[in-house]
Amino acid sequence: MAIKISGTTVINDSRVIENLSAALAVNMGGTGVTTSTGTGNTVLSTSPALSTPTITGYLETVTAGGVVGATKTIVISTGTVYTATLTSATACTFTMPTATAGTSFIMLLKQPASGTPTTATFTSVKWNAVGAPTITATLGRLDILTFVADGTNWYGSYSQGYTY
Repeated sequence: MAIKISGTTVINDSRVIENLSAALAVNMGGTGVTTSTGTGNTVLSTSPALSTPTITGYLETVTAGGVVGATKTIVISTGTVYTATLTSATACTFTMPTATAGTSFIMLLKQPASGTPTTATFTSVKWNAVGAPTITATLGRLDILTFVADGTNWYGSYSQGYTY
C-alpha cells in the first residue's frame, strides 16, 4: 500500500506513519528540528556564518588554566575567558595560541592567595607604547588582560590590581 501526501509517494509498503509532524531524529539522518522561527534560510550546519545577528543575554565559556608553573601554553579552543593562578615565587611564561585573524580572548590572571607574589610574561604579544604590563605583585590580586589577533600578531591590553 502506498501512502501519498499531495501526490508524492511517502511510503510504498505497509509501514504505519504515526506522526507526520514529528522531527526526523538525528540518528535517522534528520536534524531533530521541529520548527523554525525568523526569516530567511534555516541554518543547520555545524559552523554557520551569521550576518549582523542580534544577540541578547549571552555568556562566554570560561576555560580554567588552573595553577600554572614556570611555563603554560594558552589554549582557548574551549572558551574565550581564560583563568590562571600563578604559583607562589614561580615566574611564568605564557605561550600564546596561533594568532588567527579575528580571534580574541580575556585572561583573568591571579596572584596566589598566600606565599610570594610572582611575575608573568607573554610570548609574541605586541603591547601599547607603555609596554608590557608588570603583573600586580600583591597576593590575592587579579589582573585582566585582553588579547586580539590580526592573523599575524597578538595585541594585548590590560587593567590591573583587582581584589578577587
